[in-house]
Amino acid sequence: MQVVVQENLHINLQTAAQIIQIIKGRLQVLQKIAIAEVVPLIVHPAAAVRPPLVDHPAALVVLLQVALEVQVVLEQEIKKYAMKKIILFSFILSALLAKAQSISYADAAVLFSTDDNYGTARFVGMGGAFGALGGDLTAADINPAGLAVFNNTEFSTTLSYRNTQNKTSFYGPSISNEDDYFKFSQVGAVLVFDTFNASGFNKFTLGFNYNVIKDFNNNYLVEGNSGIADFNNDPYLNYDDNPFNDIYYENVENQYFQNYMSGINDRFTFNFASQYEDLLYLGASMSFQHLDFYQNTIYEEFNNDGNGNLLNGYTSQYLTNYGNGFNFGFGAILKPISNLRLGLAYQSPIWYNISERFIENIEIEVSNNPNLYTEYYDPNYFDYSLKTPSKLTSSVAYVFGKSGLISFDYIYQDFKNTRLSPSSAFIDDNQDLAKGLKNTSSFKIGAEWRYEIFSFRGGYRMIESPYAKVDSSFDITGYSLGLGIQFNRIVKLDFAYDNSSFSDQYSFLNIDGVNPANIDINNDRFTTTFTISF
Repeated sequence: MQVVVQENLHINLQTAAQIIQIIKGRLQVLQKIAIAEVVPLIVHPAAAVRPPLVDHPAALVVLLQVALEVQVVLEQEIKKYAMKKIILFSFILSALLAKAQSISYADAAVLFSTDDNYGTARFVGMGGAFGALGGDLTAADINPAGLAVFNNTEFSTTLSYRNTQNKTSFYGPSISNEDDYFKFSQVGAVLVFDTFNASGFNKFTLGFNYNVIKDFNNNYLVEGNSGIADFNNDPYLNYDDNPFNDIYYENVENQYFQNYMSGINDRFTFNFASQYEDLLYLGASMSFQHLDFYQNTIYEEFNNDGNGNLLNGYTSQYLTNYGNGFNFGFGAILKPISNLRLGLAYQSPIWYNISERFIENIEIEVSNNPNLYTEYYDPNYFDYSLKTPSKLTSSVAYVFGKSGLISFDYIYQDFKNTRLSPSSAFIDDNQDLAKGLKNTSSFKIGAEWRYEIFSFRGGYRMIESPYAKVDSSFDITGYSLGLGIQFNRIVKLDFAYDNSSFSDQYSFLNIDGVNPANIDINNDRFTTTFTISF
């Protein structure tokens, strides 16, 4: 099939305008010559002095008349050409506005502000409820005071495997798919230094930890028929000079959407903590985040006009976000009695600087024209900043000597303070964030029981959805199980299984009367951590 590419409409218009200006300039010169030479001949034929250049004034009059007619015709043609291109560009622009397939800035702000509860296998096995416990490198990312609970220098590394099942529905039967992902999710070390002084601070620790915040890898397919066409105009016939041959493809046969995402949000955390007697642990942290997000969406629609004419519309979008962030945290753990732990920690907002790259391609095929209409756009680049919500964690834990423990965390996040900047470029998006989000209250609970060299663990968590107008099915709920084996004083191996599920929606057609696609997501994750103590 022959492919016709409509490229750079503004360049074509500019070139055409330059051509007509040159022609008009030449005609103006010709007019001046004609006036200077012909008019005197008409008014005073005998007295006029004719330059050698003009031997036939009558021919020059005819030439002037023809030139003026050519000018009028050219002006009409360039206006007609420009109007066709403007109308065609408006057709494409309306398609762009109607199909906001890629994730919006407001939804991206929420996506980049949440986490997947990655960490060491012990952390995952207990549901992440470590705010008042410490003694774990991932736990120090929540409450840096927990780093002072370590008694020995320690190194750990973690590998995670995730199986994700998606079930989508959109005006038709549901579609299911599943994929597997491996991730090197954690590595870190803590150095313990004993102090011998009269101040009461008998130990301080330094820690470094790399940890995955969120794994963006996922993909799903949506298929159905909303009955409302998005590609309904013929890109050729509806924009020519004949209004009587227009075709409108209003009958939808099928609508198809595919969303592919990849990338990672991770952080490098530096912690400092100290222990005051056997009563109080204090800590502070600095974290540097790295963000790498890629999304490719495809939308395809099959329509007809009811008279045998067919249309196939196709749009693909490519979105890349790359950024870096920074935040800080501090916290405390109090032991009012030997078995009770009380924790309080604050994590500041993350301040991201993000660079975006966006590309869109459009193709339209109609049965009455052998050519494929295409629009291939150059990449668009945009830099912006994001401030995520801060996080406040209050915790309580009870330790049953050396036999086991139980722990509870309550997490509050102020999602309504999520902001995009520069503010002048995100007025509507920031209003959507302020009105469409709510501050969230979440909790985690975990337990551990020890028997000889084995540690048996379990946990449960509920992470409230930040969207204000959704039901509880959009909250993330998950449970976990874990096993730890202390081979000797130096080597330890931990395993964890974690399951989480939630519902989501995705609006790939911004058309009044069309509902978003529903997505049910279930994650099964297996985590293994290898630890060496010195």
